[in-house]
Amino acid sequence: MIRRRSHTQERQEDNNRDLGFGSRVLQQSHERFVNRDGSFNVSRTGFSFFRSLSVYHALLTMSWGGFFLLLIAFYFSTNLLFAIGYFLCGPGALAGSRAAAYGDRFLEAFFFSVQTLATIGYGGLSPSGFAANFLVTIQALIGGLGFALATGLVFARFSRPNAKIVFSERAVIAPYKDMTAFEFRIVNSRNNQLVEVQATVVLSRMEEHQAKRSRKFHELKLERSGVQLFPLHWVVVHPIDEASPLRDVTREQLAASDAEFIVLLAGIEETSSQSVHVRSSYKHDEVVWGAKFGDMFTTSDGVIRVDLRKLHDIETSK
Repeated sequence: MIRRRSHTQERQEDNNRDLGFGSRVLQQSHERFVNRDGSFNVSRTGFSFFRSLSVYHALLTMSWGGFFLLLIAFYFSTNLLFAIGYFLCGPGALAGSRAAAYGDRFLEAFFFSVQTLATIGYGGLSPSGFAANFLVTIQALIGGLGFALATGLVFARFSRPNAKIVFSERAVIAPYKDMTAFEFRIVNSRNNQLVEVQATVVLSRMEEHQAKRSRKFHELKLERSGVQLFPLHWVVVHPIDEASPLRDVTREQLAASDAEFIVLLAGIEETSSQSVHVRSSYKHDEVVWGAKFGDMFTTSDGVIRVDLRKLHDIETSK
């Protein structure tokens, strides 16, 4: 009875450390769980595209180039649609029109649509008749709402805090004091300041337990789990001491266990005082053994500088 209780407790502890992936995914997946860019390597299916789509989230998280291309496409397609409507209303729909050919009439209708949507109103053209005035009413409403939504989205994108943390391409098993340590290096590539940055590193690997091979999670104890200020680079260090799950583990054993080091960072963006979160991971083949990181500090005219170009530099022992 006591043994069953301890096994239940151990299973509950494993579930608490699995970061939310779930036991079935953990046992069946052979891919990394967290990609280097922080995205999850899990696909969700079953819902239709429109049911699972979050337009607001997509507009906030897409690239700036894609966002402006979408705005431009919406602007021109809206004007094109209303231009077709004004054109179909007939030759007398726009008072002041001098165009006779179909192509010229359509161009006038298009530019009248631009003026209406943007509330410019030069006065050279004006709607005539119920159909044209009805289209103007609809377009004025769409234009007002559209510009308000676009302005709000641009503001939300600018004001949304995010961190651009760059991880070293490789982690290392490096000499550390009188032992070795698992290490990786990070730096804030932007000029904004992050404060109260906390790091969590979880080792995920396959282990044999009671003649059954299953995936286990171990939160690695760090030399320093957080920094109050982050103006320089930070080498995150897990000392491989007697209590470490990496104690006496060889490179071959790490590879055979399909090990993955999952990194979670959380901090506060100083300007907005809002929390930011960053994720990444290192697979076993992205760990260099018997190496150490190169020095990033340089001195010029008595001023100490950090050369960010050296973030990925590794010195291997000969």
